[in-house]
Amino acid sequence: MIDERVEAAVERPIWMVLLVGVGAGLLSGLFGVGGGILVVPALVVMLRLDQRLANGTSLGAVLPIAISGLATYWAQDNVDWSMALWLAIGALGGAVYGTKLLHVLPRRVIGYAFAAMLIVTAIRLYIPTDADGRGAITWLGAAVLVMLGLITGVLAGLLGIGGGVVMVPMMIVFFSELPVIAKGTSAAVIIPTSIMGTWRNHRNSNIDFRIATIVGLAGVPSAIVGGIVADEMSKDLSNALFATLVLVVAARMVLELRRK
Repeated sequence: MIDERVEAAVERPIWMVLLVGVGAGLLSGLFGVGGGILVVPALVVMLRLDQRLANGTSLGAVLPIAISGLATYWAQDNVDWSMALWLAIGALGGAVYGTKLLHVLPRRVIGYAFAAMLIVTAIRLYIPTDADGRGAITWLGAAVLVMLGLITGVLAGLLGIGGGVVMVPMMIVFFSELPVIAKGTSAAVIIPTSIMGTWRNHRNSNIDFRIATIVGLAGVPSAIVGGIVADEMSKDLSNALFATLVLVVAARMVLELRRK
């Protein structure tokens, strides 16, 4: 039962849960991610949630954070809606499949897969890019975007993330999308993905709505601030800061898994 798995979490001070939300919102606004990249390890390490429950709760918390981040990017005209449409088509199907895998793979496999994904993402972000805006989307390009969305959706359902850490680098590298627009587009795709993944996790009793609500609402103001700052921040500085953060999170996750 969920109540048994969150018993340790509810004993923690409320400020710890709020802090997780503020941090997740800031990441979402600055980098166009859902915030699960921070929420999942924080729920496991700080609140001692079960890995599967942390994944599902994180995806639920991502929704209000992503909505506020998208509103900020949209207000600054930093969303590519054509790319978002094709990505979302694949992501919705992937989110369903990812939540099914959550019940098949063992806990350690899920944790190590999450850490490995963070490390790969960090390495890619350290490599400078000269993206200057995408060209017209061909049918081949649309198919690639759908496949990218599918992969993103699987990761969202399986690892409890919004998928921005996958979509943003891919849009920049393969479609020469401007970084700030890639982030805003990612935020748009994260919303339907998180809705689908949260619904599936609720059916499988893998989400705690109390914690998800607190984390999500706490992240709304910081997501707005982060989106405003992202519009002005240097691309290289933004990528370097994000890469460093995900490496720290990945290392922390691996240490926790090894100790257990």
